[in-house]
Amino acid sequence: MKVFIIAGESSGDKLGTAMIQGLRTLVPNGVEFAGIGGAGMVGQGLSSLFPMDQISIMGIEQIIKQYSTLKRRIHQTVESILEFQPDVLITIDLPEFNLRVAQQVKARSAICTVHYVAPTVWAWRPKRAAKMAPFIDQVLALFPFEPPFMQAVGMRCDFVGHPVVTEPKATVPQVGEFRRAQGLEGVPLLLVLPGSRRSEVSRLLPVFGQCVARLITHNPNMRVLVPTVPAVAEQVRQAVAQWAGEPIVQVAEDHNHATQLAEKRIAFAAADVALAASGTVSLELAAAGTPMVVAYDMAWLSRLIIGRMLRTDTVTLVNLVSETRAVPEFIGAACTPPAIVAAIQEVWARPEAQAFAMQDTMLKLGLGGKDPGVRAAQAVLDGLNFKPAA
Repeated sequence: MKVFIIAGESSGDKLGTAMIQGLRTLVPNGVEFAGIGGAGMVGQGLSSLFPMDQISIMGIEQIIKQYSTLKRRIHQTVESILEFQPDVLITIDLPEFNLRVAQQVKARSAICTVHYVAPTVWAWRPKRAAKMAPFIDQVLALFPFEPPFMQAVGMRCDFVGHPVVTEPKATVPQVGEFRRAQGLEGVPLLLVLPGSRRSEVSRLLPVFGQCVARLITHNPNMRVLVPTVPAVAEQVRQAVAQWAGEPIVQVAEDHNHATQLAEKRIAFAAADVALAASGTVSLELAAAGTPMVVAYDMAWLSRLIIGRMLRTDTVTLVNLVSETRAVPEFIGAACTPPAIVAAIQEVWARPEAQAFAMQDTMLKLGLGGKDPGVRAAQAVLDGLNFKPAA
C-alpha cells in the first residue's frame, strides 16, 4: 500500500504522526509513505519533500504576499504525487495549500483523496464543504459535531477523535523537578503561547508582551515561560528578550521528537495559567489541566472579511466541544492588553472554573477509547475498501 501524506504545521504533523503509526499497526505487511511533514512524521520514517514550514501560510494577506512561492510548491507537490501514484492522498488541515493540491491531483488522476480535519464550516464560510466535495472523497473529523456538515454535501465523513487524548500526562514529580531545574519553585508561572507560524508570532507577541508587563506590575514575582517550535525560535527569543518576568524560551532542538513532546507536556502542566493563541493548543492545555485565556489577531483585511463571515460566538475548541464558554477569548479587535489582563487575573483567582469544561472536552474527544490514530487509519482503509492481508 502506498500513501502520500501532507502536513504543513505542528498540529498537522502530530495528526500525521498518529496516522502513520495507525496505518502501520493495521497494515503490518507494509505501507510505503511519501509526502511533506515535520519532526514527528520524519521520526516515523517519512522523507519530507521539503521543510513543512515553507507552506505554513495563514491569512489572506500572507497568501497574496507569498503567492508565487506557494504556487511553485503546489506544482512541485502535485507532480510528486502523480509520479508516486499512491493508493490514497491524505491532506492534513492547511486548506490554503492542501485543497489546491488535492483539486489538481483529482483533475489528473483517480487517486483517492482524504482530507484530515474538517473545514470549520460551522464557524464561517459554510459553502466550503460544497466546494471541496467534487475533489475530496472522504473527510476525517476531529470533533463529533462535524460529520453532518460534510455528509450533507455528499462526502463520506468519519469522526475519529483527537490524538491529544492519548498523550501521557506529566506527573507531579516531573513538574516539581522542572520547576526546580528552571528556578521556578514557589513562584506564579504564566505560560505564553503565541503560535507556530511566523506571521502570527510577529503579530501576537507585541500584544502578549504588553500583557506580561501589566501583570508584572500587579505581581512582581511572576515568571514567564514561552515554549516554541524550532521554526520560529529565534524570532521568539528576539521578541521576548526585553520582557519583564525573566522569560524562559523553551526549545528542545537537540532532542528527539518524543522527548520534545514530553518536555512540552511538563511545561504546560507546570504553569498556573496560560495565555495562548487560538488553535489546537487549547486542547493540549485542557489535557494538562491548565486554565487559559485565548487571544488572537490577524491582518486588518483578514479581520474584516472573517469578522463578517463568522457564524459562532467562540472559536476556542474547549468552548465548542464542551458546549460552554468557560475559556475567555479575545479575537480580532477585542485582542487588547487591558481586556486580556483582566481575564487572566480572573482566571488566576478562580482556576477551578474551567475544570469541568476541560475534562468534558477530553471525554468527548475519545479519552479512554481506541487510539484516534488507529481510528483515523481504519477509517481510511474502510473508505478504500482495503483489506489487509491476514
